[in-house]
Amino acid sequence: MSDHYPKTPDGRYFVVRCRLWRCSNPALDEETRLRLVKELMSARRAVRDAKGDSDRVAQIRKRVDDAKVSLGERGPVWWHDDAPDFNRHLVKNTPYAAWYEKLSLG
Repeated sequence: MSDHYPKTPDGRYFVVRCRLWRCSNPALDEETRLRLVKELMSARRAVRDAKGDSDRVAQIRKRVDDAKVSLGERGPVWWHDDAPDFNRHLVKNTPYAAWYEKLSLG
């Protein structure tokens, strides 16, 4: 994730075009995180290269999803306080709205 995307104060999400995207699980050790990111990038390139072969694309998209779930960016949340998941929600429709508005005005 690039440093120019603001991260919510609790570190759960970053914001791109006013939408929240779940961050990777910070409890992952660096070696595991790097391995999973490498697999994710490889799978994304494979999806691009397989365009036109819908069966192959579907198989490869499963690899993308598996990597994102393993990273904590999809699937069960990685936090343990029963807070809901706002992944892919517009910031303005979440409890982060006031934080983001202040950030945007500042």
